[in-house]
Amino acid sequence: MSIDSLVFEQTERGPDDELKLQFEAISRFDADEKKVIKALLEGMILKHEAKRIAQFSG
Repeated sequence: MSIDSLVFEQTERGPDDELKLQFEAISRFDADEKKVIKALLEGMILKHEAKRIAQFSG
């Protein structure tokens, strides 16, 4: 049993309905394509967090 299953409910983790089809499609990409998608997602997450922190502190 994972810590996630102890802490989060079944429906509390994972992509929302709007993104499920995109993530299903990405699961069929080759390794290099997945690396590109992962880098794009990480960049967007960092951008979002930086914006959130800037709004909170300023």
